Amino acid sequence: MKKMTAIFSPILIWGFIFAHGVSESDKAEMVKGGLMDFFILGAKHMITGYDHILFLIGVIFFLTRFLDIAKFITAFTIGHSITLIFATYYEINANYYLIDAVIAFSVIYKGFENLDGFKRWFSIEAPNKVMMVGIFGLIHGFGLSTRLQQIELGHHHLISKILSFNGGVDIGQIIALIIAFPLLLVLKKKFENISDLSNKILMFAGTLLLIFQLNGYFTSKENIELVEPEKTEINLIDSVKEPVKKDTHTHKHGDKKHQNHDHHGDH
Repeated sequence: MKKMTAIFSPILIWGFIFAHGVSESDKAEMVKGGLMDFFILGAKHMITGYDHILFLIGVIFFLTRFLDIAKFITAFTIGHSITLIFATYYEINANYYLIDAVIAFSVIYKGFENLDGFKRWFSIEAPNKVMMVGIFGLIHGFGLSTRLQQIELGHHHLISKILSFNGGVDIGQIIALIIAFPLLLVLKKKFENISDLSNKILMFAGTLLLIFQLNGYFTSKENIELVEPEKTEINLIDSVKEPVKKDTHTHKHGDKKHQNHDHHGDH
């Protein structure tokens, strides 16, 4: 057990350091925040969203033409905008650890796809790349929505707040790409084998994220609290049943004695 803890503790610490949620200070500010505040929060969340950034790096890794980049990023943007807007507006929610686990899987998938894993391991063509980026965009948008729903949005200007947050996400995404794309070009020119190594690192990082999110799901207080109240309720019911049976038995016993007494009296 100690060996397992030693192996996984760095992974859990790494995930804890880089975990990106909505801080309590942000939640407090957003209660009375304006549309610009939601816009800034969206941009901030995207720029610091390491799982989203890793996926986008995987998406643009082999792209060089602006039109190709625009095509893939548009597919991702449409995907995350759909689920972010509709899930938040209609209050469709899910456990954010599980959603983030799927997002971590999308990072692993993209690295695997870039390494031509489908041909190497399964001897098949990879699924349509633009379609898969759009599908994973839907999942990323749902993950963003779970974060936004942690804030008390109210009903006043609700759709405007959601759209402002989504607009901030899009701007944050563009800023991240402007920084990442030139760095990728420089690395690929300087190092011949950078492609293979980089995508293996991408898969490794996605695996760490997946382990962290699954650990969070199975050890989170919310999941534990859902089980414990049921156990307590059963114990309370059992503890109430026993005295009731005893009282009923005594009462019946008393009635029996009373009936016997009356019978003797009649005799």
